[in-house]
Amino acid sequence: MPAGKTTRTQAAKPGRQAKRAPAFELPDSNGDLVGLKDLIGRKNLVLYFYPRDMTPGCTKEACSFRDRLDAIASAGAEVVGISGDSPASHRKFAAHHGLDFRLLSDEGNRVARLYRVYRKKSLYGRQFMGIERTTFLIDKAGMIRKVFPKVKVDGHAEAVLEALKEIR
Repeated sequence: MPAGKTTRTQAAKPGRQAKRAPAFELPDSNGDLVGLKDLIGRKNLVLYFYPRDMTPGCTKEACSFRDRLDAIASAGAEVVGISGDSPASHRKFAAHHGLDFRLLSDEGNRVARLYRVYRKKSLYGRQFMGIERTTFLIDKAGMIRKVFPKVKVDGHAEAVLEALKEIR
């Protein structure tokens, strides 16, 4: 990487300023509006963006967070997922897999664009726009402390738990 260049994947380190998480307000699976301001202040936040409800990778990721919710809560954080699916789709997804954390609906991908995770993707030679699986660790003050881009699902929840120890 050229001198002076940084990537969005770097965590805030001593001497490097953390960035404020972009504010948003989105409907949850019940249609109730939830804003970033409602999620920070008392706990750290594991905010993860995923492509679609009910797909194999997204289901595996959601279930791995579900299975570690107690450990994440013990680390002082809560989990919130965001995709472009509707609140009704989120209700079905959560009920089918026993997900007991918030899923927010970003139909139109406005918030995904704010967080720069709505990008050009490629699958079997076809290019299209979509959400790149990404997780943000946001501290109680609303500052992004770590970004996990292009998430590979296997081992991701464990890596998030380890990173949470650094931002207590």
